[in-house]
Amino acid sequence: MAALTKTSKRSTLSAGILAYRKGARGLEVLLVHPGGPFWRKKDDGAWSIPKGEIDAAEDPEQAARREFAEELGTSASIGRLQALGEVRQRGGKRVIAFTGDSHFDPAALASNTFDIEWPPRSGQRQNFAEVDRAEWFDIEFARTKMLSGQMELLDRLLAIAGESAGK
Repeated sequence: MAALTKTSKRSTLSAGILAYRKGARGLEVLLVHPGGPFWRKKDDGAWSIPKGEIDAAEDPEQAARREFAEELGTSASIGRLQALGEVRQRGGKRVIAFTGDSHFDPAALASNTFDIEWPPRSGQRQNFAEVDRAEWFDIEFARTKMLSGQMELLDRLLAIAGESAGK
């Protein structure tokens, strides 16, 4: 992802993938924790699906696959994707989401990076991983970790998987 300048406008459209697997704890989902100094001490309510900005002319599924690889690393593979639809996060960002089966090992995380001035107004630029952690969570624990605007994706996944939220 290209670094943003003060004059560039952030996109309000993203595409991402809610990866799942059937694990010892039942259905599990892969979430990522955003890197950088703003998120360092935030945990509950801070995790997200791997996603990234797209423009209106870009194919959402291809953008979601690209962002999945950029945020997790080239070893991250995902099979056939199924559409989960769109959700709107706080601040108005729209996320077009897909789901697919994956067996990504979080120890293999190799995220792309971004560069910002840090500390603010210091004149110093630092490089940070876009994603600093990835982890598999069972559905109920994922609800405590995930951004509130993306939680509806868990229910949509459960509906597709034919499972109930209480199991």
